[in-house]
Amino acid sequence: MTDAHWNQLLAVLNGEIIQPMPMGFIIDCPWLPGWAGMNIADYLTSDELWFEANRKAIEAFPEFMFLPGFWSEFGMCTEPSAFGARCIFPVNEFPHAEKVVEEPEQAAKLLEPNPATDGLLPFMLSRLKRTQPKIEEMGHKIRFSVSRGPLNIATFLMGTTEFLMGIKTDPDEMHAMLRTITRFLKNWHTLQRETFPTIDGMMMLDDIVGFLSEADFLEFGFPYLKEIYDTDVTVRFFHNDAPCAQSLKHYPDMGVNLYNPGIQTPLEEMRAMEGGRLTILGVIPPRDVLASGSADDVANAVGKILADTASNPSHLILSCAGGMPPDTSTENLRAFSDAARGKR
Repeated sequence: MTDAHWNQLLAVLNGEIIQPMPMGFIIDCPWLPGWAGMNIADYLTSDELWFEANRKAIEAFPEFMFLPGFWSEFGMCTEPSAFGARCIFPVNEFPHAEKVVEEPEQAAKLLEPNPATDGLLPFMLSRLKRTQPKIEEMGHKIRFSVSRGPLNIATFLMGTTEFLMGIKTDPDEMHAMLRTITRFLKNWHTLQRETFPTIDGMMMLDDIVGFLSEADFLEFGFPYLKEIYDTDVTVRFFHNDAPCAQSLKHYPDMGVNLYNPGIQTPLEEMRAMEGGRLTILGVIPPRDVLASGSADDVANAVGKILADTASNPSHLILSCAGGMPPDTSTENLRAFSDAARGKR
C-alpha cells in the first residue's frame, strides 16, 4: 500500500469524508492467480510469479487499495501448517489442511508452535523479506500483519462440525485449544511487526464467528479475538463474511475499527448496530454481481450504495462483501471504478 492510500485509509477511519469515495479489495489466491494468468500452485510457490501477479493488479488498478497488499500466503494451509497439519496443494484448486485433532482431549493438549520456525510461516516471512526492496521500489510498504483468527484455525485443526459440537459437549477442552492458538497468534503477529517495522495494521479473518450465537461468541470468540487485537497498531481489520447480526455490535469493543462483512445483513442495519464506531469495507454482492454479473450490474450496485449513503458517506470504503471472488473480470472492476468515480 502506498503512503497516499494508507493516509486515505486513516482519514476514513477517523470519519473524514473523501470524494470520490475510496475503493478497496481483499485480494489473495482465490482471485489473483487466475486473473493474472497462472495456476494457484505456481502463484503460491514462486516468488517471481507471486510478485508479478500483485504488481500487475496494482498497476492495472492504481485507484484501489488492495488489502493487506502483497499478501504472502499459502491459502488456508498457512497457520494450520505450524501445528503439523498435512497440507494439500492441488495444481489449480485452493489448498487445504487436514485436521490433526481427533478427540477433545487432544485439543486440550495441543502444543504451541514457534512462528519463527514452524510450518510454512518462515517461508511467508522470507518471501516478503526477499521482495521487500521491489515492493518499496514501487512506492509501497508492508503495512499489515495477517492471520486467520483463533476459531478459524481451530476448525481446520479439528474439523468445523467437531469444533462447533465441542463447544457444547467439551467446553473446557475447546477453551484450552483456543488459549493455545491465541498465544501462538499473538506471537505470530508480534514477529511480523518486528520483522517489518512499517507494519501499523493487523488483519484477521475468522468466518467461524458467524456460525456462533451471541452467547457462544461472547464466550468462545470475543475474549480471544480481543486479546489478539489488544496491540499498538492503528488499523485493526476484521473479516467475517458469514452472518454478523448476532456479533457485530461487539466488534468495536473487541478492538476492531475496520470490518469486511458478508451480504447477509443490509448495510443500513449494520451501521445502526455498530453505531458509527466501525468503518465498513463493502458491500456489493461478490459472486452474483461482481464476478457473475454484467458490467452494468456492477455499476448499478455501486450506484445504489452511493445513493443509499449520500446523507452519511463517512466510515465506508466501497468494495464487495468478502474478498475478491474468483473469476472477477477486468471489465467488471473497471465498471466498479468508473461508477464509484462518477464516470459511468
